[in-house]
Amino acid sequence: MTSATQGVARVRVAAPAECIYALISDVSRMGDWSPETDKCEWLDGATSAAVGVRFRGANHLGPVRWRTECTITAATPGDEFAFSVMHPDGREETRWRYLLTPTETGTEVVESYEFLWCPLANRILETLIPRDRQLRRGIQQTLTTLAAAAEAAYAASLQRP
Repeated sequence: MTSATQGVARVRVAAPAECIYALISDVSRMGDWSPETDKCEWLDGATSAAVGVRFRGANHLGPVRWRTECTITAATPGDEFAFSVMHPDGREETRWRYLLTPTETGTEVVESYEFLWCPLANRILETLIPRDRQLRRGIQQTLTTLAAAAEAAYAASLQRP
């Protein structure tokens, strides 16, 4: 049966890695750049990213809406941010990762996902919906929007006295 297996997209951003990390690791802003995420909220009293911290996402695809609970698996400022979408039974469903690599003009950002498992009902739905294509298009759109936000934030920081 078909399934969204993995995808990767990259973008070069005219901003330092630390600036970009500050944006992507604040999951409460994920809805600002992701075309599928409406919002995310910290869980268990957390207010910032650290390995093991959990958050909940509210997502949509057309009229279909769902929530996810995620656990941060990597949180290294200026280098890497990653999290896994968790099934209520504790299984990892999908791993998401952002790698930041300094370049001569800023930072290369690589976003990737790796599908690990999903319930049978989701797999059946994927026979009707081109999920892999949607995710690949979505991560490129996310990176494009993130890049614009990071460049604007960095430019604004240079204007401050």
